[in-house]
Amino acid sequence: MSNPQEMNREAFMREALKEAKKAFQNGDVPVGAVAVYQNRIIARGYNQMELLHDPTAHAEMIAITQAASFLHTRGGKDHRGSLEKVSFYVTLEPCPMCAGALVLAHCENLIYGTKDPKMGACGSLYRITDDAKLNHQLNVFAGVLESDAKFLMQEFFKSLRKEKR
Repeated sequence: MSNPQEMNREAFMREALKEAKKAFQNGDVPVGAVAVYQNRIIARGYNQMELLHDPTAHAEMIAITQAASFLHTRGGKDHRGSLEKVSFYVTLEPCPMCAGALVLAHCENLIYGTKDPKMGACGSLYRITDDAKLNHQLNVFAGVLESDAKFLMQEFFKSLRKEKR
């Protein structure tokens, strides 16, 4: 890595991977997310569908809610719940629900680790984040610490097969 922006991407993705490990420990699909504003983490999330018995408790959704709250309380009137100038680091390519929420929240950037060939909505199956028919598009960067994110997913599903869940 030669440029500092790329180095920051790796540092923030490592933080998202820490969140994903929390999901893994709780028996949830290991996806983690962090929201970054002005080069600082303002929100964190990890999958909690099993824990909360809520199919919408994805890492991104939790981090979006936290980030909006942070910006509203600390950013004043300039932030009406929108996440302009916020970058999201997610270990797995977001699904249609999460990609749509990132668009609706007006996030600036999405950086993710590994592709999701079954549900990915940022290039794998759909392209929600850069669909010109929508009122907002995000800059998307894929493959940051991809092998680490992919390994965590593989280990999780390997453990499920062992447990026959």
